Amino acid sequence: MTRSTPESPASAIDERHPPIRPRRVSFDWTKTPLHWIPGDPVATHIINSFHIVLPEGEKWFIQCVKDARPYIKDEQLLEEIKGFIGQEMVHARSHQGVLDQILSANGIDVSKITEAAAKGNADRPAQMAALKKKNPRAWRRRLRFELAAVASIEHYTAVLGQWLMEDDRLDKAGIDPTMLDLLRWHGAEEVEHRSVVFDVFQALGGRYPTRVLAWVVSLFFLYWALIGGSLYLLKQDPTVKRVSLPRVLIAYRRSVRRGHVPGIFKLLLGEAPIYLKPSHHPSQICSTPKALEYIHRSPAARSAGYDPY
Repeated sequence: MTRSTPESPASAIDERHPPIRPRRVSFDWTKTPLHWIPGDPVATHIINSFHIVLPEGEKWFIQCVKDARPYIKDEQLLEEIKGFIGQEMVHARSHQGVLDQILSANGIDVSKITEAAAKGNADRPAQMAALKKKNPRAWRRRLRFELAAVASIEHYTAVLGQWLMEDDRLDKAGIDPTMLDLLRWHGAEEVEHRSVVFDVFQALGGRYPTRVLAWVVSLFFLYWALIGGSLYLLKQDPTVKRVSLPRVLIAYRRSVRRGHVPGIFKLLLGEAPIYLKPSHHPSQICSTPKALEYIHRSPAARSAGYDPY
């Protein structure tokens, strides 16, 4: 997996780049097939597992940052938060379109997962309000932990976004161009705003032990989402017969060799020494210029009239 060189200097907000802002793009899924990676349902559904969790996941990210926003004093970070929230709202909507217009349209029902996640998001504000009234210190600890968990996930989405932008084997595989643009546009914006939640966590007094514990919890969630979600989708796929773990593993390894998906285990555990380094900051990984360069040529962003420069 190719990793770009860190940006220098390592600052939370690089003033050489334009401010983070939402780009209200849209995607037409009418011509996108169920297996949008031709001949590779396993790789297709590994990435589809992200589509399941992202709509409600992005809304949870937004809730966490909104809870923290009143305690942020840095005006520049507040502007970054505004852009982050706007981008995540568009991401949630865009991935919901995949669920509605591709998976559901092909008889794949993911409501069991999405409804549970939606209920969690719906219940969270009242839970947090009650906790804050009863025990403000416990509320603050929970918020810091949630921010640390989101920051961990944001690390992986940025690294995955960089991989999506750099791996030309995806183009050679004949992936549906609309889906590839969604993934790369989203990945580019993840790279663009990769520091925001980490900086919010630190601004609220987040400490290293909390960051480590939240990373462990996030790692288990990501493995569950990728492995469990992929099997869940494959078992519902009307075109896939005889789904078994050994068969899926063989197909998965083949997909990794072809460059259709990154190595999940290498990706998640391989990033541990980087993210868990005490001096780590997200600005030390990935490349904002490369992200903006992709957004500049993204079909969806261009058709919506956006230019990052």
